[in-house]
Amino acid sequence: MSVRETISRKLTETLAPVSLKVLDESNLHAGHHGHSGRDETHFRIHIVADAFKGKSRIARHRLINDVLADELKSGVHALALHPYAPGEDNNG
Repeated sequence: MSVRETISRKLTETLAPVSLKVLDESNLHAGHHGHSGRDETHFRIHIVADAFKGKSRIARHRLINDVLADELKSGVHALALHPYAPGEDNNG
């Protein structure tokens, strides 16, 4: 299973999102600090979930980082996070 698929599975199982888009942007970072661009290391995540209702932006990011702690420890270098609750403007 790819890292992107693992991220999608974990977020789906834990947060039951209404909408989820996980984009592997590793190729955009080829040459940055030794990254080849071929490894799955940089991701952009657009997620809409009830779990974010009433939570601050920082709390939402912490929640996602907690779910993906193992991936962040084992090769994922960067996450660009776009977490929203249903009904919020999420032009992504």
